[in-house]
Amino acid sequence: DLICTDPPYYDAIPYSDLMDFFHIWLRRALNGVSAETDTVFAAPLGPKWESGAHDGELIDDASRFDGDRDASKRNYEDGMARAFGRFHEALRENGRLVIVFANKSPDAWETMVSALIRAGFVVTGSWPIQTEMQNRQRAMSSAALSSSIWLVCRKRPATARPGWEAPVLREMRRKITQQLRDFWDAGIRGPDFVWAATGPALEAFSRHPIVKRADRPGERLTVAEFLRSVRRTVVGFVVSRLLAQQNGSVGELDDLTTYYLLHRSDFGMGAAPTGACILYALSCNLSDTDLSGRLDLLVRGKQANVTDPEDDDTNGTPPLSGSDARLKTWKQRRARDLGQPDSSGTEPALIDCAHKVMRLWKTGEQARVDAYLEERGLWKHDLFAAVVQAVLELAERGSEERSLLESVQNHLRGGGRVVSAQGRLL
Repeated sequence: DLICTDPPYYDAIPYSDLMDFFHIWLRRALNGVSAETDTVFAAPLGPKWESGAHDGELIDDASRFDGDRDASKRNYEDGMARAFGRFHEALRENGRLVIVFANKSPDAWETMVSALIRAGFVVTGSWPIQTEMQNRQRAMSSAALSSSIWLVCRKRPATARPGWEAPVLREMRRKITQQLRDFWDAGIRGPDFVWAATGPALEAFSRHPIVKRADRPGERLTVAEFLRSVRRTVVGFVVSRLLAQQNGSVGELDDLTTYYLLHRSDFGMGAAPTGACILYALSCNLSDTDLSGRLDLLVRGKQANVTDPEDDDTNGTPPLSGSDARLKTWKQRRARDLGQPDSSGTEPALIDCAHKVMRLWKTGEQARVDAYLEERGLWKHDLFAAVVQAVLELAERGSEERSLLESVQNHLRGGGRVVSAQGRLL
């Protein structure tokens, strides 16, 4: 009737290595207790992966495949599919499979979900449950999730037909809208919120053995592509809340500004786990490497030490560890082309425009501010005004950043008429 399992978390934990610590002491303590225990603990270490038998501990460990990461990932998915296939055989027709999963890696979710679908299951429910202690060693030194996601699955009917991309994506968005509201109202935030939506979304995809692409005959919509659409939908929901446009759309909001608002809402200007940054970057069609490189938005580890005291508006936050990252402040973003189109003519991100205006405003030269706003068409740009308001709300009260943003906001509302008696910006 029910199988409930907490499967290996992909490449996150070397279970058999951890098992060896206990195996050694149990082997000594139980020696001679019975023939059965002596047989179980006959080997000096716990059971490992057996290449010859193609069986054993099931984790993604490329060292077992001469460093071939693709082969290791394929082996993990095939092994999970075999295990889930046995579950499928054992369950009654109306039975349930419950899977507990708390990995933050998109690859881990992709591989696990692919195995579920191959084995013939449909995900019918998802519950984020706060099971992980924040003061445990694992959480203190990594970007581990605070919630585990409990997926409830049923057998997919044998009569299930292939699906098509567009209807499946529409159904996914319809199904998760109310669920996202419920999770948001329950106070779920950060990476937990992104993965909590995965379960409800998966029902639309997993009810079909395959999902075809109408625009590419013969090709299938992959699990990775589907989950990318899910993450983007979730990110859009979060940003719409931050922009106070609950009944509107943020589809036109650029990826970099979306990332900035998402990151700052969850972590402020303090340290953020690299794992969460990677997840958010992927959700926004970006890479963490670009964010800390050419996009000049993130700073990692020891790079975060501010050398110019005048640029340090991080309020004395402690130095970053090697596994953390932090948003750059508006003062620290000094690129000459900040807020300008790139070499291909692509319009600048709205957060870049906001930081550019703040830097110009700081100089007190109204003509340069007005010229830039006119050049970029920002005077009557509703979304730009919403971004300025969102960042203002996220800024610390009493800070220079907040004061500048309030002045910029008033200037936009006043159509450029907010000046002092001396002709300088207020």
